[in-house]
This record gives sequence, C-alpha cells and structure tokens, in this order.
Amino acid sequence: MSPYLAAISIYPIKSLDGIDVNQAKILESGALQHDREFALFDEQGHFVNGKRNAKVHLLRSRFDAEFKTLSLHIQATDHKAIFHVDDQRTSLEAWLSDYFGFAVKFVQNTINGFPDDINAKGPTVISTGTLEEVASWFPEVSVDEMRLRMRANIEIGGVPPFWEDQLFTETGRFVQFQVGEVLFEGINPCQRCIVPARDSQTGKLTTNFQKIFVAKRKESLPPWTTPTRFNHFFRLSVNTNIPVSQAGKILNQGDEVRILGISESGQS
Repeated sequence: MSPYLAAISIYPIKSLDGIDVNQAKILESGALQHDREFALFDEQGHFVNGKRNAKVHLLRSRFDAEFKTLSLHIQATDHKAIFHVDDQRTSLEAWLSDYFGFAVKFVQNTINGFPDDINAKGPTVISTGTLEEVASWFPEVSVDEMRLRMRANIEIGGVPPFWEDQLFTETGRFVQFQVGEVLFEGINPCQRCIVPARDSQTGKLTTNFQKIFVAKRKESLPPWTTPTRFNHFFRLSVNTNIPVSQAGKILNQGDEVRILGISESGQS
C-alpha cells in the first residue's frame, strides 16, 4: 500500500481539544486554517497550556461549524458554559479566569495561529504505525489515547512505524514531500514536553513514561532517519513548513503522500 493521508486533526484552541476533519485549507503562513487559531494567555503573556498547568487536561472544548460559538465543560462536573467568541469575549475570559484561578486572556490570530515552533509553522506529521508502536510500549495507553497525547495534525497510513523519520535531514536542509497537491518541507523531529506523559483527559501522569519512551525510541530508531537530529530521544512526529505558494490549496483525507527529495536551504 502506498503512503496516504489517513487523518487530519486541527486544534482550534492551543492546548485544548482537537477536531477531526476530512479536509483542511492551507493559510499563507503554512498552517492549517483554524489550527491553533486561538490561545489562552496569563497576565505575564505566557501561554496557559498543559506544560505549565495540568488543569488544561480537565477542560473540554467544542466549537460550532463556524468557529464562533464555543462550548466549555469541566470534566467530571456539571460546570458547562457556551460563549460567542466575538460578542462574549469578556464573559468567556471571566469564566476561564475563574476556572484557572488567575486572569486569562483569550486571543485570536487568524494569520499565523500560535505554533509551537516558529521556524516550522506547518502541520505536524506522524504515522498510524508510529502511534500503534509507541502505544504498545505502555500497556495502559490505547492507540487512541496516544493519538490524543501526541496531538499531530496529519496522520499517514500505509507505512511502517517511524516512516515519517525520513521527512527531515541534516540541519540547514529540508525534505520536500507532497500530500495530494500540497508541497511540504520537513524540518525536524518534534521535541516533546511533559504533556504526552499525562492522560489527555485527566492529567494523571503515566509512571516512568519519559524513561521508557526514551529507551524504546533509541532502540527503535529506523535506519532511514538522520541520527544527528536526535540530541535526545524524547522526540516524535515531524515539524514542517509549507511554502506560501501553496496557500489556498486543500488537503483531503485519502490524498497520496510522496517524498520528492532534499533541498539545501531549509531552516533548522
């Protein structure tokens, strides 16, 4: 079977729940439309995210089809609320501030969104085989739960585990690949934070997650990858850029994936 685009996920609010979609439009920044379009900030201008605040894991979020009406629910409680993100921004921020226990700003950026890696603003890429393999390292973690923990945008099917490790190369170069009609530049293996070590719905820490992950990842490093890009082995999925020339194009579930070659002028 040839590599294909098995799934597309966007995360409208950075660090909160994702949405599975059948297609996604490419913005001029290279991001997927509506992905990380919103973010929560504290008074110091820092992201309110799972790295800094485990209460993020207990907050369920859902948008309507127009991404204007936001429903919030504190897991395992009756606390629910619905807000229009334009007309009720003050009330929304008050609700969030009450939940977290400090002042929270709800900010929108329709141009660039809020990517984790400002040098690689495109979608993150992982394969179904990788998610299945990594989940097998942890008996209490299902494949679906591992998918929620890794929060990748694009999932590639029809390939072996860690196939995506060939989508980056030496620092200063990038791998060109194509998904349907969209040209990508693979930049680097994504450095993971504390978030994948926690249950995505409860925030409970999986015992020895990072220790087991690092040992298994090193042991499983495929022969087609670039080992020098692993200064440590707590890395999984691939950060990308999409050239501005691709803006307006559409990714579709089921699209063929093809590796084109290496360019000499990528970003690290």
